[in-house]
Amino acid sequence: MTVRTRFAPSPTGALHIGGVRTALFSWLYARKKHGCFVLRIEDTDRERSTKANIEAILEAMAWLGLTADEGPHYQMERLERYATVVAHWLEQGKAYRCYCTPEELEKMRAEQVSRGENPRYDGRCRSRPSERAGVEPAIRFRHLTDGQVIVHDLVRGDVTFENSQFDDFVIVRSDGVPTYNFAVVVDDSDMNITHVIRGDDHLNNTPKQMNLLAALGHSPPIYAHLPMILGPDGARLSKRHGAVNVLDYRDQGYLPAALINYLVRLGWSHGDQEIFSIDEMIELFDIGDINASASSFNPEKLKWLNQQYIIKAPGTQLTAELERQLQILGIDRTGGPSPNTVVEVYRERAATLRDMAESCRYCFEDFAAIDPQAAKKHLRPVILEPLSDVCRRFESLSEWTAKALEAEIDACAAAHDITMGKIGQPIRVAVTGGGVSPPIDATLALIGRERSIRRLRKAIEFIEDRATTQ
Repeated sequence: MTVRTRFAPSPTGALHIGGVRTALFSWLYARKKHGCFVLRIEDTDRERSTKANIEAILEAMAWLGLTADEGPHYQMERLERYATVVAHWLEQGKAYRCYCTPEELEKMRAEQVSRGENPRYDGRCRSRPSERAGVEPAIRFRHLTDGQVIVHDLVRGDVTFENSQFDDFVIVRSDGVPTYNFAVVVDDSDMNITHVIRGDDHLNNTPKQMNLLAALGHSPPIYAHLPMILGPDGARLSKRHGAVNVLDYRDQGYLPAALINYLVRLGWSHGDQEIFSIDEMIELFDIGDINASASSFNPEKLKWLNQQYIIKAPGTQLTAELERQLQILGIDRTGGPSPNTVVEVYRERAATLRDMAESCRYCFEDFAAIDPQAAKKHLRPVILEPLSDVCRRFESLSEWTAKALEAEIDACAAAHDITMGKIGQPIRVAVTGGGVSPPIDATLALIGRERSIRRLRKAIEFIEDRATTQ
């Protein structure tokens, strides 16, 4: 048997974290078994499905590297196939036309609730002999009224459902568009899907789909329902916990490999290993190792993992991402250092590429003012003479390199009988506007001769003004 998994997002919204994990697990299992990963766009909700959402889903899948072997298939392009199945079922008595109006259905449900019953369709059109003038019928599945459905789930084990708890649900709306459960079943059957890996919010749909598959004469696939993902507060993960669209993480400066690595550990593990290459994930992943308990999304853990990937990522990849972040932040690169040079200086100090871009802004743009606390602590009259001396030394440098700058700073510290830190930190505050940066020699090299000396002169003027007012 060739393993065939599928990822079937609905374009009623952007691709979110839970959806990506589902896609990832389905993709990994297909890769591990040398099978086929199918992408299907379930776009039958015509009111909420949009072209923009479809494009965002496809873009996110491409960014993450979750390449489909087949598809994307679109359900709205398969309406003729669904209609053919429905026509056969109507002939065979497996389905029937329902002429109930929305008002009648609402009244029926209200009466059931008033009697303390669960609202459900009561089957009043099961034996309706004729059409009803002026009403476009929906199509309902003639569901079994007795017996059980046992879902053999690879994550949860066997889950039993009584057929009596289900009503004759609608499979085709009055406008001719199929409902979710029906379209999914026809698609999974036609596409020979062998394994359905999806969130456990679909578990209650599974017995309905298994009965629909039986009506099609098709054996059910193997199911694996993934536990939910919780936010840091223990509530189900939602937009209030962070990015709604997976592409928001790209725009915030996360690397796709880091996000994939983090998500594979939400519900699956291999010992205590935290960092996995894609090849390791494919080799080690197994559905049977998925934890049935809910997982908690930890933004700080994701940020830590992203930093590990930044440290090890190829410079060319980071350079492209840094350039993207500089553009997003509107930072003018004119006259600034080469982004690939910035990457090598900052890669061990940044948790995200957004952090890197924001931290290195002073390499490209002048800051409006020096941080008051840093200035108060480090730009004092006592440092005026050493700072003036180091500025003169920098002006005389024949080459503006980190090595040459370090030598001049050391020489200046020795000449004034102070430690490297006593002069290094005032230089840092003067040229960056704050008290934090990479090593000062590398920072100066990035900022460049003209900007560095100009900022040092302004800091010297600041100290002189401060001295005259005290």
